[in-house]
Amino acid sequence: MATSQVETVSSGSDKAKLAVVGLLVVAAVAGFYLLGKQGAWVQWAALLAGLALAAGVFLVSEPGRQLLAFSRDAWREVKKVVWPSRKETVQMTGYVFAFVVIMALFLWLTDKTLEWVLYGLILGWRN
Repeated sequence: MATSQVETVSSGSDKAKLAVVGLLVVAAVAGFYLLGKQGAWVQWAALLAGLALAAGVFLVSEPGRQLLAFSRDAWREVKKVVWPSRKETVQMTGYVFAFVVIMALFLWLTDKTLEWVLYGLILGWRN
């Protein structure tokens, strides 16, 4: 059985940074609503500036560095994917559509056969 490890923030400075991130996000949202009379540009600028500052603080914390490392690794893995050609994609899509049509016909035929057997022959509800 596989065990999953839960990573927690261990250092005090990282906990403080994450607390600051939370406060910056709350301040950015509050600023957006409190600056409603100043105009939309000011509102959005305050919100985006607060969120950008929060993102910057997050990225210098250990969880932020781990997220960046994970993102780099994920991007490297995506580059390794061999994507199908257009011809292969069209062929496989055609196979899927054909299979769906065949399966729909099979299920319809099965339904109608069971309906005929149950209602027509056994129960005699049909004329």
